[in-house]
Amino acid sequence: MLKSLVAFALLLAGIHAPAAAQSRTEIERTMKRATRFMVEDLATNGGYVWSYLPDRSRRWGEIEATPSMIWVQPPGTATMGHLYLDAYHATGDEYYYEAAEKVAGALIAGQHRSGGWNYFIDFAGPAATQHWYETTGKNAWRMEEFQHYADNATFDDMGTSEASQFLLRMYLEKRDAKYRPALERAINFVLDSQYPIGGWPQRWPYDPNYPAYQSYITFNDDVAAENVKFLLMAYQHVGESRVLDAITRGMNIYLLTQQGPPQAGWALQYTRDLKPAAARSYEPNALHTASTASNVEQLMNFYRLTGDSRFLARIPEALAWLESVRLPEPRQGRAFPTFVEIGTNRPIYVHRRGSNVVNGQYYWDYSPEATLGHYSAFRNVDVAKLRREYEALRAMPVTQATKGSPLLAHEPKPLPRFFVTGGMTGSDLNAGSPSASVRELIRSLNGQGWWPTPLKATSNPYRGAGPAEPTAGDFRTTQVGDASDTSPYTTDTPVTGISTSAYIANMARLIEALAGGQAAKD
Repeated sequence: MLKSLVAFALLLAGIHAPAAAQSRTEIERTMKRATRFMVEDLATNGGYVWSYLPDRSRRWGEIEATPSMIWVQPPGTATMGHLYLDAYHATGDEYYYEAAEKVAGALIAGQHRSGGWNYFIDFAGPAATQHWYETTGKNAWRMEEFQHYADNATFDDMGTSEASQFLLRMYLEKRDAKYRPALERAINFVLDSQYPIGGWPQRWPYDPNYPAYQSYITFNDDVAAENVKFLLMAYQHVGESRVLDAITRGMNIYLLTQQGPPQAGWALQYTRDLKPAAARSYEPNALHTASTASNVEQLMNFYRLTGDSRFLARIPEALAWLESVRLPEPRQGRAFPTFVEIGTNRPIYVHRRGSNVVNGQYYWDYSPEATLGHYSAFRNVDVAKLRREYEALRAMPVTQATKGSPLLAHEPKPLPRFFVTGGMTGSDLNAGSPSASVRELIRSLNGQGWWPTPLKATSNPYRGAGPAEPTAGDFRTTQVGDASDTSPYTTDTPVTGISTSAYIANMARLIEALAGGQAAKD
């Protein structure tokens, strides 16, 4: 899903240069037309899903949504809010700030009473939400997080994190006090949900309608890393000194959960007594190579924040373990298995049989053949790069390594002016990095004000529960099962539609042109 927001300066280092500079007026006119359509024609109570048919007869977030829904999970409503603030910074046009205010209003209206957010907000109310879970959600074979209604909020897929960061930006933009209560609730949600030992569950508060893994200490999708990041922002920019202990415990959970040699890696999630645990049916109790690499990066980041050598001490063991599970030959262009069995150090592979959620089943074994198409059995991990970064940190003075740390700095750095890049795709199968030039973007905006986009992601509409007996066909490696499966999948015959990801990517490209000096003077 979606990686962390990055400074806009990284985007400026890209290779996208227009063939000929467009005038600032042309760029701003295009941005305004596209944004007016999104705000005044497309939004639902100030929020958005991921894609729409032009006549709005169908729309999708991660899976099909109803007209009363907006999506929180990135690249969703909060991503749009960040983009509007970025456009405001690039142009100074108050229209974009007002658009961001509408997004903030939608998120505040849908904020769970605990202070966090679910994957989506349904303005039709709890009964409509439950009906959706019992129909579309329940029959999405591979989308297990949508098969169970729960009256709580989630840290999964960065939805709560991104919404919280956006509200922090809105508060700081003009110090408007109306955003402070929702921001405080979000901060309290992160603090209240943290376990004393330091980790966070996937969902909170506990709801008996949801599987037990909701309570597991979670690294999957950067849950812990995103919470530490948000708390650091609250400390540095809002003066919330009460979060310091939570930040420390949040960093320490990485040390407490690293396994002992010779398997000094990490699992995706842990029970509260720090034992690796399984979660969804296709996430077995195993060590996870990609999470191990990500956690190594986080340990180096924590060292930069604190200068505490404990965060570097066992990185060599983790890198040695990763090298020990490197595949003899790459598979699907990737050199590491996703899952490794605890104890034996053997790669394990997840498969499925059947054709839908009723008759289907996920299982694992040691065969790398016919693995899942929707959850990769193989990963790319650049161990050499991690080792170089580690060795560079070890070699430099602590004062140099920690320079600019928000935990150690006397003066806080301002927030980046720009948060959104065109490469922020999350789990949206329609999303991709922009390749068009500024000139092409200006010309391709249609008369209604949106960029026509091939919607390669689609889904089967809900048509009732699937048959108890498997439908004929081989669904082992497909993204979707039989006709009853409402899971999203990609198609070779896409229809043209409206994509919020395309809007985000194209707007980020235009903002880059303005901020990077690529626009010609009028």
